[in-house]
Amino acid sequence: MTTSLQTSSVVLPLHRSPQARPTTVPAVFRAAARVLAANGLYQGDFVPDAMDREMCIPHFLRPMSIVAALKCATTGDPHVTSLLADEAIGVLALRLEVDGEPPLFGGIFDLEAHVDAWGDLEGRTTESAVAVLEAAADANEVAA
Repeated sequence: MTTSLQTSSVVLPLHRSPQARPTTVPAVFRAAARVLAANGLYQGDFVPDAMDREMCIPHFLRPMSIVAALKCATTGDPHVTSLLADEAIGVLALRLEVDGEPPLFGGIFDLEAHVDAWGDLEGRTTESAVAVLEAAADANEVAA
């Protein structure tokens, strides 16, 4: 006799596996850092060729912005948000200054724009973005 769980053998890709997804803000920062380290930082939009006019590579495998990496870390898709991704974006935005200015507090889109502005600064590298995410994870774990 078998149960329905034993007869079902669906294998999910790692980026879609619920067990692989982070459940805390520090874990989101670390997962996003791994995504950026593997794919690279993209400046100017969430991912290159977002409308798929020239590329056929899945979006989660392309270089991406910091905001897209945070979303991808929680949902598997750089365009899909979650409450945990929004929380991580808010926490990260409060840590970053752009031209000496903190973020505006109008809503999640303002916080996303602030993080994107930091990532889009000329000379910003993948390594610096990864380092900021790792530092944010460490600081958030200490605060928790």
